[in-house]
Amino acid sequence: MDKRQLADFLRSRRERITPADVGLPAGPRRRTPGLRREEVAQLAFISTEYYTRLEQSRGPNPSREVLAGLARALRLADAERDHLHHLAGQPPGPPPGPSREVRQSILDLLQRLPLTAAIVTSATYEVIAWNDLAAALMEDFSARSRRDRNLVRRVFLGPHLDGRRLYGVSDADAFARMSALHLRATAARYPGDPGVSELIHDLLTGSEDFARLWDSNDIRTVPALIKTFQHPQVGPVTVICDVLDITDRDQRVVIYTAAPGSPSEAALRLLSVIGTQRMTTAVRP
Repeated sequence: MDKRQLADFLRSRRERITPADVGLPAGPRRRTPGLRREEVAQLAFISTEYYTRLEQSRGPNPSREVLAGLARALRLADAERDHLHHLAGQPPGPPPGPSREVRQSILDLLQRLPLTAAIVTSATYEVIAWNDLAAALMEDFSARSRRDRNLVRRVFLGPHLDGRRLYGVSDADAFARMSALHLRATAARYPGDPGVSELIHDLLTGSEDFARLWDSNDIRTVPALIKTFQHPQVGPVTVICDVLDITDRDQRVVIYTAAPGSPSEAALRLLSVIGTQRMTTAVRP
């Protein structure tokens, strides 16, 4: 255990996080950058005295449970979590599970993209962030539970709203194949994670198509770059689909844009006016 470097690392990670990042009020007379020590301790479920000793290079070797709490409280990426474990003399184990925390810079990006529908998905294809136009094009994700915001669950198990499979998208079958194969790789990255195991169990028992794809053991996929949504209000909307990987959090930003001057661009313009009046961009627990 390198107590000095561990202390420096904890302090640097603590100082980069604002109270707003973790849902705490800033309060008056805040003199320290980032979080206070007692706030980190509270979020990590350890005593303030113990955390203070760690930052002062005089604490005992933290357990894996303490390190997991600190990684969660300090919002460490996987590489940072591993580094924390090495500094503490505890080799890192498997990742604790697919990350659902989206960086603020990514959330800001979703809002700044003009005439673009954009979502962020986790390693299990759960929609964990979205902008207003994505909600208008696909559905009001804020009205759905975490379970129902999972795109793999939706494409294989439904519900198929208005008879439309996965929002009436033209490549629903191709997406089903791709997502099933990707889930096998996800299961290998997060062995024993309860959420991943439950999702795969539900799909295997509820969908013969998924079970067949799962048994194929194939991990090769060809993503569709152009797809069409059959929207119940504005009709067909053909979009270009780009996917940006957020590798440190095992997440993807999916961006839908229409060709300039096309009827689909006009449809997105219309949706941006009529489709978001009762919807708000959100990330739900």
